[in-house]
Formats: sequence, structure tokens, C-alpha cells
Amino acid sequence: MGKILLEGMEFYAYHGHYKEEQIIGTKFIVDLEMVFETVHAEYSDHLDDTINYQEVYLVVKKEMEVNAHLLESVARRILDSVMQSFPQVKAIQVKISKVNPPLGGKVKQVCCILAN
Repeated sequence: MGKILLEGMEFYAYHGHYKEEQIIGTKFIVDLEMVFETVHAEYSDHLDDTINYQEVYLVVKKEMEVNAHLLESVARRILDSVMQSFPQVKAIQVKISKVNPPLGGKVKQVCCILAN
């Protein structure tokens, strides 16, 4: 077993509970960790024997483009879409960070982490 991690994927999106967040938008950072059998790729050195992380990125990007009120909802959609698109994934973890959330004070980011 091995892992592929996509870390620091940045998106400008319109997720949030407050109307202003859905109009103005903000920056989000997505980190994704996938566990799957890597032994074939380790020996073959062929992309067909592993998970193409460019394709994974496009799945994440597509889900980030769909507005939501909660980070939990976005994280669940990403998790489900990646698992559906890449059935060889045995376990997955997604972390979504909202940068500079509107909490009435200085906060670097808030995060939601889901795992399967």
C-alpha cells in the first residue's frame, strides 16, 4: 500500500453560511490523501498503474465550483467523487481550509477534515 497526497490546492470559491461569502467569495485550500495499492506502479513505472493526480485535481476542482453553505458538505462531495472516480482508493482523507473566515477577528483559517 502507498499514498498519494495532493497538498495546497488553492481555489477561489463561494462557500459559506453568510450571503456575503456567497457573493464575494474567498480563498480555500484543499489537501487530499489517498491510500491505495501502489506495487504495480512501483515496478512498472507506468502512469496507467497508478492514480493520475491531474485527474484527481480536476475532480476536486469540479466540486469546489459548486457553491455550498458548509465546508462539511464540500468535503463530503469531494470525498465521494474521488472514491467514485478512482475505485482503487482504499482510504481517503480530505481537508478543506477557508482562509480569512469572517469571524469578527483575525483568524488565519478554519478547517474541516473528513476521512473514509
